[in-house]
Amino acid sequence: MAHPSNFGEGEGRLKAMHDADFPDGVVVDPTPITAYDEITVFYNGLLAKSGTEQVYLHVGFGDPRNWHNVQDLRMSRTGWGFVKTLEMPDESRFNFCFRDNAYNWDNNNGLNWSFEIHNGQRNI
Repeated sequence: MAHPSNFGEGEGRLKAMHDADFPDGVVVDPTPITAYDEITVFYNGLLAKSGTEQVYLHVGFGDPRNWHNVQDLRMSRTGWGFVKTLEMPDESRFNFCFRDNAYNWDNNNGLNWSFEIHNGQRNI
């Protein structure tokens, strides 16, 4: 079962994600994350606030200590921060952090960000 956005749709969604002022400027929507659904990662953290021209979403899946399928995804710059939309695979966890084009990192003080990916079925 897909989860609807917690922030609305379209341009208003990005502004609402920015205005939510989540810790470290990171918002994932929708949550909880369901396998095969599309999610949006919004970033207005340390790198964005330092004036970088480009931010990359560094992602991996599985155990937070041993990522696989690791890749860097270019984020789009908006008037409120950087954004990337991607489809979630059928994995156990979505792990990510951010880097700029000079390889400065925002990795949540070494903890990265990590979300469980649900299979969409409810346990009764």
